[in-house]
Amino acid sequence: MTQQLQDEFDSSVENAEAWMKAIQERLRINDNTKGPRSALEARLRETEKIRALEPEGSLKMDLILAKADAALRSIGEDKKHEVLSKLKDIKALWEETAIYITHCHSRIEWVWLHWSEYLKAQDEFYTWIHNMRVTLEPDIELQLGLKEKQWQLSHAQVLLNDVLNQSVLLERLLEEAASLFNRISDPSVDEDVQKKMRVEYEGIREEAQNRVKLLEKITKEHERYSTNVNQFQSWLNGVTERLTYCIGEATKSSAEDKLKALKEIAKNIRSGGKKWKHLENQCAEVIQNTSPLGAEKMKDELEELRKALEKLKLLSSEEEERLLKIQQSESAYKFQARQLEADVQELKKDLQRLENYLDPGEGEKTEDEFVALWRKCNATRAALAAEEAKVERLKAQLKELLRFSQDVQPHAESVVSAIQQYQSVRGESSKMSTDTETQLRRLFQNPLQDFEQWKPSVQMLLETPEPVLAHIEAALAESSQFKEKLMILQLKKDLLNNILGEEEAKSFLQEVAEASKEREILHKNLLQSKSKLQNLISQHEDFDAAFAPLQKKLSAIKAKLDLEKEPQPDLLGKKTQLQRLQVHYSNYCNCIITHFDLRHFVACKHSYERTFQSSLRRRAYKITLVMQMMIQQSEEHVQKHWAYNDKLADLQQWITATRERIDSYQGADGEQNTESRVADL
Repeated sequence: MTQQLQDEFDSSVENAEAWMKAIQERLRINDNTKGPRSALEARLRETEKIRALEPEGSLKMDLILAKADAALRSIGEDKKHEVLSKLKDIKALWEETAIYITHCHSRIEWVWLHWSEYLKAQDEFYTWIHNMRVTLEPDIELQLGLKEKQWQLSHAQVLLNDVLNQSVLLERLLEEAASLFNRISDPSVDEDVQKKMRVEYEGIREEAQNRVKLLEKITKEHERYSTNVNQFQSWLNGVTERLTYCIGEATKSSAEDKLKALKEIAKNIRSGGKKWKHLENQCAEVIQNTSPLGAEKMKDELEELRKALEKLKLLSSEEEERLLKIQQSESAYKFQARQLEADVQELKKDLQRLENYLDPGEGEKTEDEFVALWRKCNATRAALAAEEAKVERLKAQLKELLRFSQDVQPHAESVVSAIQQYQSVRGESSKMSTDTETQLRRLFQNPLQDFEQWKPSVQMLLETPEPVLAHIEAALAESSQFKEKLMILQLKKDLLNNILGEEEAKSFLQEVAEASKEREILHKNLLQSKSKLQNLISQHEDFDAAFAPLQKKLSAIKAKLDLEKEPQPDLLGKKTQLQRLQVHYSNYCNCIITHFDLRHFVACKHSYERTFQSSLRRRAYKITLVMQMMIQQSEEHVQKHWAYNDKLADLQQWITATRERIDSYQGADGEQNTESRVADL
């Protein structure tokens, strides 16, 4: 037996050792990350299968441990060392195999996952390369103007920044490729592939940089041209401003001083021709990198500058001739101009005073304030009518100044300003008067409009079959308010004539009078309705007081009927119950006759009373049916019990007679006539 256990142990050790070595051999064959992706995937699947066999190895070790334990208990001390030595060796081999399984699978799996992530990043990189190539491949589109070229340059710079930022991702991708190549030695990640990726990236970067450089050149060229145009325009505006100032009415220089200044301006204008010629040459260069529509716009802009320059030349020449004539009439012109300005200032002062007087103030206004404002407006309009003669005199003075050759624009502007101020004040007063009249009309019409809106609600309230007293009282209060408002309107006859006119005021007062009559009628109807409602309320109270005892009696009868529903134990109890029910029914009938007479029902005119009476009648009718049914059932119970007692008495008599006959068949001596008794029985 001892030898058998040792043999079993040795056999299990040999089997496990052979299995572990076979596993290690399979791992050794697959423990390689070199080669194509398909081979790596096959080795990954193989190591997954080997890893799935690890529980089988654990079972074999458990079997060995069990066999070793059995053998150690049965063998001698001299052989235990041998068993323990084999057990130690097989444990070490299993630990080595288990570690090898884990490390081999993890190593291959890590390389597989690393490769997958690299391929994903590589696909994204080539997708980006393709998208950038599609974006950068078309030729640069000619733009309309400087702003569009700046936008185009900004977009190209954004693309270039994207390309430059992509270099970090490229370097990381190349590092990953080199790391993978060291592990797998696959051509898909060798140095040629890495160089190709770098070359393609550098081609995209160079193309983006070239595009940005070209666009910067085009944009700067256009910016220089635009700056020169702006400078020429500023110079042109400056010369124009100097010429305008020289020939304008605002200047106080003499004609001789103006002529000297005008010669300096003419000299400056002649130098502008060279500047414009330089712009023309520069424009021809910029147009080459501008869209046809933009080029046309630039040509038009340049032509406008040329025309403006020619116009300045012409204006300067004409002004020089004009100034020679102005010198002859300058003194007379100055005198009339001073007189005109004095009259203008006087008119403006008067107009400012009227405008200040016309200030309506802020905030909501009452009717009296609107009336005062309306009267202010009328007074202001009358004062403005008196100022109209001054305005006409100013126009005549300005027309007189036009005979002179001097520029009268400042005086004309002053007169126009005064006339505009006059018209503004007149328009403001007219508008304010109209607005005030509108507000007053609205205030006058409000009571009538409110009354017309209030009237249908009152009529509806009067037509309601059962109105609420509170609503009637509220309507009466509103009616009193309307009475006061309408009476106040009738007292404002003179004010209404002034604001509305006699015809319209007369028509309006007729409407007020008609509204007052309608209000009186509605008020009387409301008072009648209030009186009726108060009478009905009093009747309700009497009605409730009359029917309260009836309700209590019906409730008491109902409670008694509920007590009579309990079954009785004997005939006497049932008879007594029937008598009580008959007494209850008699009392109930007397109660109904007393309270539900026909005359009282005819007097119930209000729906509340009719509804309440109908409810009581239904309840009384229901109680009547219940009582009649209970009396009928009680009578049936008494009759049935009575019939039962009669039958029971007959049965008891028959039993007694039969017992006496049986006793008579037995004589005093105890002898019996058997045949005759049997026949009798």
